[in-house]
Amino acid sequence: MCPRCGSGSESIEHLFRECPVTISVWKELSFLSYVQDNQMGFKQWLTWVFSQCSASYRRIFCVVVWAIWGDRNNRLHNKGSKSAKELGRFVISYISELDSVAKTSRQSSTTVKKWVKPTDSFIKINFDAAYVRGQNKAAIGVVARNEEGSVLLSCSEVYQWVPSAFGAEAIACRKALQIDVQMQWDRVIIEGDSLSIIKKCKTKIPNKSLVSAFIHDIHQLSVYFKECKFEHTPRSTNGLAHNLASEAIKSSRGVYLVGRAPGVAEIQAEIDRVREPD
Repeated sequence: MCPRCGSGSESIEHLFRECPVTISVWKELSFLSYVQDNQMGFKQWLTWVFSQCSASYRRIFCVVVWAIWGDRNNRLHNKGSKSAKELGRFVISYISELDSVAKTSRQSSTTVKKWVKPTDSFIKINFDAAYVRGQNKAAIGVVARNEEGSVLLSCSEVYQWVPSAFGAEAIACRKALQIDVQMQWDRVIIEGDSLSIIKKCKTKIPNKSLVSAFIHDIHQLSVYFKECKFEHTPRSTNGLAHNLASEAIKSSRGVYLVGRAPGVAEIQAEIDRVREPD
């Protein structure tokens, strides 16, 4: 009998996919969609999940499986147990700790930067793009967060016939400004990891590049704000916007959510929110 739910014979399929306690854990960590199809065998299911997730989400998935197994053993040996919310917090905390240990042990003297919350009542909007060169297909990801690090809005869109990755980044930056105008925020920081696009946004000198039309739109939109800053950030601090774009290009579907990130990005959003910069 399953030591976690007290009903049903315990099997590896039941433990990790069918047990009501386990399902609550997957739901808490926004992985519920990955356990709803019980037609696959366990090994086939693992392979399928890994094929659907990015490297960072595969790592999170493995920690969740490990945490479920550990909680099962604790219940079996009367060493206590955790609720779904407690296991969710444990997983997020453990991932953050792994990141910290990896950074400490890294021999390189290069400092790994982390996403930094905005200050002085600014709203920070991160943007990024994903691009499939052979198909001229692009997806953009945009996420807006306040000075507490809470997600105010997340958005991703898919585009066809985009001539270059450079153009995709410009489209993503323009979308960030369009969202700001729509939400009527008056003090904003637009942050992306495309240095060239950020430089073009900062200068008012007309340019004749392939993205000049997008840059013109960005300059026109920027006048709607009391303050609008464009800042470059390394890829390591732009993970949430990157994840949104990557998931959109993979699924060929966009999202538009107010007050939260989509399930596949919620864990990254929470990790960014609780991290403190060095």
